[in-house]
Amino acid sequence: MAAAQGERPLYKDASAPVEARVRDLLGRMTLREKAAQMAQIERTVVSPRALAELAAGSVLNAGGSAPRDRASPADWARMVDDMQRLALSSRLAVPILYGTDAVHGHNNVFGATVFPHNVGLGASRDAELVRKIGEATALEVRATGIHWAFAPCVAVCRDPRWGRCYESYSEDPEIVRSLTMIVTGLQGQPPADHPHGYPFLASVRDNVLACAKHFVGDGGTYKGINEGNAICSPDDLERIHTKPYPDCIAQGVATVMASYSQWNGEPLHASRHLLTDVLKGKLGFEGIDRLCEPRGSDYRYCVAQSVNAGMDMIMIPHRFEKFLEDLVFLVETGEISMSRIDDAVERILRVKFISGVFEHPFSDPSLLDVVGCKEHRLLAREAVRKSLVLLKNGKKQSETFLPLAKNAKRILVAGTHADNIGYQCGGWTIAWHGDSGKITLGTSILEAIQESVGVETEVVYEECPTEAIIESGEFSYAIVAVGEVPYAEGLGDRTDLSIPFNGSDLITRVASKVPTLVVVVSGRPLVIEPQVLEKIDALVAAWLPGSEGMGITDCLFGDHDFVGKLPVSWFRSSDQLPINVGDANYDPLFPFGYGLKMFRSDEGLA
Repeated sequence: MAAAQGERPLYKDASAPVEARVRDLLGRMTLREKAAQMAQIERTVVSPRALAELAAGSVLNAGGSAPRDRASPADWARMVDDMQRLALSSRLAVPILYGTDAVHGHNNVFGATVFPHNVGLGASRDAELVRKIGEATALEVRATGIHWAFAPCVAVCRDPRWGRCYESYSEDPEIVRSLTMIVTGLQGQPPADHPHGYPFLASVRDNVLACAKHFVGDGGTYKGINEGNAICSPDDLERIHTKPYPDCIAQGVATVMASYSQWNGEPLHASRHLLTDVLKGKLGFEGIDRLCEPRGSDYRYCVAQSVNAGMDMIMIPHRFEKFLEDLVFLVETGEISMSRIDDAVERILRVKFISGVFEHPFSDPSLLDVVGCKEHRLLAREAVRKSLVLLKNGKKQSETFLPLAKNAKRILVAGTHADNIGYQCGGWTIAWHGDSGKITLGTSILEAIQESVGVETEVVYEECPTEAIIESGEFSYAIVAVGEVPYAEGLGDRTDLSIPFNGSDLITRVASKVPTLVVVVSGRPLVIEPQVLEKIDALVAAWLPGSEGMGITDCLFGDHDFVGKLPVSWFRSSDQLPINVGDANYDPLFPFGYGLKMFRSDEGLA
């Protein structure tokens, strides 16, 4: 009646309580509209039919999917705003939430600040730094009109053979717990009286919805196989892998993503016990539980299994109409109860209302200049500095090799990773699995060295120098940067963890003639053979530092000391895996928590 008289529906009243708005809107929806809210579709399948007619609830871009090659922040914002206009022209005008994998900065956007991957931040052990990175990332994501970052990954990686090991802060759940502060960075600080488990967003201009992932045990699979089977007791699951989730929930994390892995053979996304009884019951989570696409030969069965287990929103990404048809059929035949659908849609609408997207559906053009701004690049540079771990400094304890002299006459810079921004950034950068070369804006290690040394110093760069160059060069010292090719998810699962591109041979060739510092650029520890370690003068683990190579030279040349400590155990050989601190017969090459300093505390810094 009220609507017939032209009154504004309650759900459109920004001053009404969120729960009243949720109930009002839910009561106006058809089953098909509810089902559509539970779907998250890929941006390439967006159409007027998908958003205006069928009213899909959410859109994402898969890794590497962009409006165009080297799309600008304004291109992204325009695309999201155009989608939002379609959504607002649907019968009930429910806006979409647009989500993206902003896992180390706004990493899909050309020219955005690319921060170190999580394993490097784990080496910093600096929760305040990580919170600031969350704040900076949120601003860059918001500038492009996007509401939701699929971060943080709070996996506790127990085996470096896993292709997502660099997305984990540490093998130690306590370090992972402390760095969940990034949730507050992304979403803002909830007030002291904020209800436990209730989703939170401080500002529609400055913050984005966060997503704790992947619930649960993804970092503990057998042999580190991506989406494999975590074989452990309920006690170990809780003590190690579930540990960071209560911290995220206490900060009002709006969404949680379920894992594709299994726990003792049961797929997580079909586990009612873990998704409903533990996550929503015991841990009190009231936001959205999200799942990547249902897989399996019987699609309809997979949908039923996931929704009944407690999944609220499902990334389709391409078969949207098939999903709608199947979900409606499953409710109409009684395989999924209407109360389960209502619970899922209530959670989705709750997050939409707290996100402010009803009142502020469009991007804020005044934010565009923040993407890749100087202030954020300086923060990333600080993060690089603090993430570096000094593993060796000098052949004898009495003779340190670092800091390097800035005014040396001639220095050799070599290795596959010395001048390659793509390798430096790793996976989830521009492309899903990352790429090689100048894929985005930033400073390579070589460029940082050239910027840091004295004007008289000659820097000779040879990716793979010959014996003749090494011998005749009269080099004061060499910097050799080696490491991994970028990878993401299962593409990165590896059993052979030796240095790629015959890195050990290159190191040996250079170090037998010239005093050598080795910088390892990788998402995990790699095999450093005893004879290689013996030959080199210094060794630094740089992890996957991102776009700001100057953070590396800040430490190499002594402007800042090293502060990083190993967030994972550095094994001697792959035969030792898995190896974690606290194991019986724990005998790594470098133990968890190891990290040298260049200066004794009484020496001060240059």
